[in-house]
Amino acid sequence: MKLSELLKGITPKVTVTLNPDVTDICFDSRKVSKGCCFVAQVGTKVDGHKFIDGAVADGAAVIVCQELPKAQHEGVAYILVENSDIALGVMADNFYCHPSSQLKLIGITGTNGKTTTVTLLHRMFRACGYHVGLLSTIVNKIDETEIPATHTTPDAVTLNKLLRQMVDEGCQYAFMEVSSHAAFQHRISGLTFAGGIFSNITHDHLDFHKTMANYITAKKMFFDSLPATAFALVNIDDRNGMVMVQNTRAKVSTYSLEKMADFRCRVMETSFAGQQLELDGKEVWTKLVGRFNAYNITAIYAAAVLSGMGRDEAMRIISTLDAAEGRFQYVAGKGITAIVDYAHTPDALENVLSTINAIRRPGQSLFTVAGCGGDRDTTKRPEMAQIACKMSDRLILTSDNPRTEDPERILDDMEKGLTDEDKCRVVRISDRRQAIKTAVMMAKEGDIILVAGKGHEKYQDIMGVKHHFDDREELCILLGIEQ
Repeated sequence: MKLSELLKGITPKVTVTLNPDVTDICFDSRKVSKGCCFVAQVGTKVDGHKFIDGAVADGAAVIVCQELPKAQHEGVAYILVENSDIALGVMADNFYCHPSSQLKLIGITGTNGKTTTVTLLHRMFRACGYHVGLLSTIVNKIDETEIPATHTTPDAVTLNKLLRQMVDEGCQYAFMEVSSHAAFQHRISGLTFAGGIFSNITHDHLDFHKTMANYITAKKMFFDSLPATAFALVNIDDRNGMVMVQNTRAKVSTYSLEKMADFRCRVMETSFAGQQLELDGKEVWTKLVGRFNAYNITAIYAAAVLSGMGRDEAMRIISTLDAAEGRFQYVAGKGITAIVDYAHTPDALENVLSTINAIRRPGQSLFTVAGCGGDRDTTKRPEMAQIACKMSDRLILTSDNPRTEDPERILDDMEKGLTDEDKCRVVRISDRRQAIKTAVMMAKEGDIILVAGKGHEKYQDIMGVKHHFDDREELCILLGIEQ
């Protein structure tokens, strides 16, 4: 692709005289190849501008940067831009020939519910016979072909490359999670969305955003960027629902379990097997349990209808859907019900525990195994422990991807949320396998165990090494359940 084509939609701060052929686009200096365009991003940990000379030495024909290097090499095109992150997204879209505009791309943002929503939308549209792409925390998919996921939202180049594959393989729709990090870092810059969904905002990622105001602003950036041709679907039971769409050009629709909205839902009855909902004026049974899942179901129903699916067809498919992996997944053995859930924020943990407590019968004890990830938001640790202790009969504090932190220090932080009276019902076991085993040993027939925090993850991240670990697998072994 000619450089002039690659730069469409970008206004360089300095006149560009060269117009070489560009063979590839990259932002990682280790992946530079002859004839490629290297984009120097400032980054949160490493400044890509430090690697410009190395990129040129490795054959880069074009350098895109926010600050021109003092020494410039002859024959290399240097493009000075206001923001390299935004430029990367626009150029990636150009390089892969605008894939997001060649299908209906729908994104969802919010603290909780993103993975469940996109996963179920993917399944719904597949069930209707459409070719569909999925970009999620758990996995990326083109129809049923899986592509491993490394981030909730990939970088701009990977994202456009995946969308190009989806288009080339006939996908008509794609559903993707839009993280607050991705919106803030402009990873979705240049994409054309057909719709956006907002689920909720609760305490999370303050290690990155520092304040809730910054976190909300990052989420809102997604809706600010939606075109007039898109829909913006927001949960108005969340106080930030209408804040998200204050400046959007998209057509706004609302959903709710509590207020008047375009799409309304009411929980009629619930059990571990599922729940009966009144949705859009009709009754439907779903296998997904809990009030938080009633919100997810309402969101996917509304998004499906806004995307062109018939209401009756959407309702029919909802009744067949299973939960996303690691989202309120339960197994039963030896008379014990065990639930695995990804809940790793205070709000998500409270939602899951509220659901279990609403269903469990008198005499059933609830044992919760929970931890907090290392190298992440430390302010939520005491709150997580406080919620888990208050809403459980017994709490076992344990490791959840300690990363480079000392697991015992993380548990110390969690214990700060507990009173001396609380601590009588709390056990500390940093070894996660042993913690789950202890919960099973303590539980009697009829009791319930919640193992929270990791959900679908199949590893423990310890000092940069990912060791195989699967909560559900551990429970199945301990409860004598065939996998």
